[in-house]
Amino acid sequence: MNKIISAAIMTAMLAMTSSAALADAKNPKIGFSIDDLRVERWTRDRDFFIAAAEKQGAKVFVQSADASEQRQISQIENLISRGVDVLVIVPFNATVLNNTIKEAKKAGIKVLSYDRLILGADIDAYISFDNEKVGEMQAEGVTKLQPKGNYYLLGGSPTDNNAKMLREGQMKVLKPFIDKGDIKIVGQQWVKDWSATEALSIVENALTANNNKIDAIVASNDGTAGGAIQALAAQKLAGKVPVSGQDADLAAVKRVIAGTQAMTVYKPLKTIASEAAKLAVQLARNEKPAYNSSYDNGLKKVSTVLLKPTPLTKANVNILVDDGFYTKAQLGN
Repeated sequence: MNKIISAAIMTAMLAMTSSAALADAKNPKIGFSIDDLRVERWTRDRDFFIAAAEKQGAKVFVQSADASEQRQISQIENLISRGVDVLVIVPFNATVLNNTIKEAKKAGIKVLSYDRLILGADIDAYISFDNEKVGEMQAEGVTKLQPKGNYYLLGGSPTDNNAKMLREGQMKVLKPFIDKGDIKIVGQQWVKDWSATEALSIVENALTANNNKIDAIVASNDGTAGGAIQALAAQKLAGKVPVSGQDADLAAVKRVIAGTQAMTVYKPLKTIASEAAKLAVQLARNEKPAYNSSYDNGLKKVSTVLLKPTPLTKANVNILVDDGFYTKAQLGN
């Protein structure tokens, strides 16, 4: 008799838990932990992501770490305690989240690494633009204009795995020129937190050290490109020395139009944010997403969705208007 009652209770409890899980799956809660919302790019990602996630019935909680690894860790812990179903993380430091992610997994929370790969941790999925390809595009954009001479390499933040992927792509293109003796790398440096101010002082020092004889700068994003171009402008070299970038920040696109920045790489943020929202909801609902790649993050092979970037020069800058990324008035052309 007792066995029958306890079996009935068990069945009822299972029914309750599975209906609770179904309710969660219908309206999943997503925690979005972003490296730094003070950077223009991330505010756009956030807005597109929330819009796409809400369309699918999800509720999004956003936190900005403001470029602090400690703050990001405590914010992720806060999102775990709120009982989110999925964590979407743009890591400030790719290597310090292992324990926090262990806590998330213990709580049955899925983890999606957004734009930057989280290293050494048990994450479920990764979505990004093809960063190695971005690096190739940056080097190609500069070598087309300046196939010979002294090159300076301005890397991204040393705590960001993307910076290393970009460098791999850049070197793929530059190596044949270096081997031939056409290009000489006269210096290279990583830029802490992708800081434009730091990039400015690095390039000022590089120009001094090389008596202004720098013929091209491969800068890894638009912020560092802006700092480099400021240093070049002070020596009346802006527009004479090609500089690459990426992200299609408004100031950078204006520099591309003005001719002081050679190119940028356009990554349709609406695409990555919408695809990431779709992926997060699929993970919450235990559906099978359509992955097209995988990356080894040092602990495991991570199922990956890789998206395609677009090189942007003065010639095709109108793509941004056609895509509704900027208005004609914003670009001033």
